[in-house]
Amino acid sequence: MLEYILFVFGLALLIKGGDWLVDGASSLAKRFGVPALVIGLTIVAFGTSLPEMIVSIMAVTQGSTDIAFGNIVGSNIANILLILGLAAAITPIAVQRSTIWKEIPFSFLAAALLFSFALGPYLDGTPNAVLRSEGLVLLMVFCIFLYYVIEMARAAPKATSAEMGLHRHSGWIIALMLVGGLAALYFGGRWTVDGAVFIARQLGLSEFLISATIIAIGTSLPELVTTVMAARKNDVDLAVGNIIGSNIFNILWVMGVTAIIAPVALASTALIDLGVLLGVTFLLFAFMFLKPKHELRRWQGITFLVLYAGYLVFLVVRG
Repeated sequence: MLEYILFVFGLALLIKGGDWLVDGASSLAKRFGVPALVIGLTIVAFGTSLPEMIVSIMAVTQGSTDIAFGNIVGSNIANILLILGLAAAITPIAVQRSTIWKEIPFSFLAAALLFSFALGPYLDGTPNAVLRSEGLVLLMVFCIFLYYVIEMARAAPKATSAEMGLHRHSGWIIALMLVGGLAALYFGGRWTVDGAVFIARQLGLSEFLISATIIAIGTSLPELVTTVMAARKNDVDLAVGNIIGSNIFNILWVMGVTAIIAPVALASTALIDLGVLLGVTFLLFAFMFLKPKHELRRWQGITFLVLYAGYLVFLVVRG
């Protein structure tokens, strides 16, 4: 009974935490003249990736590496197909040129790097796992990404005094919103996932299926809530930056740290799921060049949702 209560309470915390985080991040961007895209790619992306981080680390320390891998890859697929799809279905999302030519390709590169690690056993007979050395490589690439974001923030034009005066909250309220939002997302995500896992195991589902579906969706709920809230508030840069940044964080940072703690064993079907992730990331990139260009339209969002439903059916049938 307690698991059901925590599940419901966790969902409520996720919703409120996402609202606080969007408001706090938007106000912070306006106060300091930092582009909302940069905030979405860093602070919000890191905060909403915390559930994936916690679940993955807990999983490998307990020997459940299938959960760690399924959680990260499943979350990234859900981020694009479910979350961006839902956000675009609510309102068309304009995407900045830098996101199209730099952030989305960087996300594709991160997925391709993980795909190459999964190919290792078939090419040179290495263990079917993401090794500590490969985790270190992921963290090194992550440092390159952080350097790019810092340089982008330096090169971005600063907001005018009038624009900086548009922020709605004082400094300490912004800090409370950010800290409170991240805390709510952390506990909300953890309780939601714990409750979902308990319910799923009552039905006798496998660990990988749980991780790629229920846990992946559960740990993506912060991104879902944050992105939908951002889309409703017309903070589209924050919405897109949050998703792309979160996908980059999940592979380079979360998988990197997790693999250094303990090698992450890959499921026999890992190449299929990573291939799906590469495919949907490329599809997002391709959609940016259909008329009207540089905008994710409602029909494209609906297409993402249909594809995600099909992917879930595939996972359930595969078992």
